[in-house]
Amino acid sequence: MRITICGSIKFAKELVNIYHQLEKLSHQPMMHKEMFGIAEGKALQLIDAYNGMESSEIKRKYNYIKWWHNCIKSGDAVLVCNFDKKGIKNYIGGNTLMEIGFAHVNDKKVFLLNPIPEKISYVDEIKAMVDVVLDGDLNKII
Repeated sequence: MRITICGSIKFAKELVNIYHQLEKLSHQPMMHKEMFGIAEGKALQLIDAYNGMESSEIKRKYNYIKWWHNCIKSGDAVLVCNFDKKGIKNYIGGNTLMEIGFAHVNDKKVFLLNPIPEKISYVDEIKAMVDVVLDGDLNKII
């Protein structure tokens, strides 16, 4: 299955690890190539940009929102990697919520790595779009 991996750039190392786990499970994971460089500390220009620019400027400059939309459309499913962030267990932020929406409206299956976060205002929207909560077990992807 062609699976687009979504999640916060803060967790680049974890996302790369999940990418490799999906490969071992015979899936075809898809993720922006910069995530690998960020995880390894090698994407210095991008890392510097994140340290000196507004997040919105970076997203616009590097065309990330459209890139993820196109990646999601070309795959079979998305895997949302939701980890604890901002004091919220299994956090899902604005960008990731949009990516879930892109998948949903394009009839792609939506897998959530960890349980749905309960302490966010858009929990109902997430519940309406997520197909399978994996509870951390990638073997549940079918």
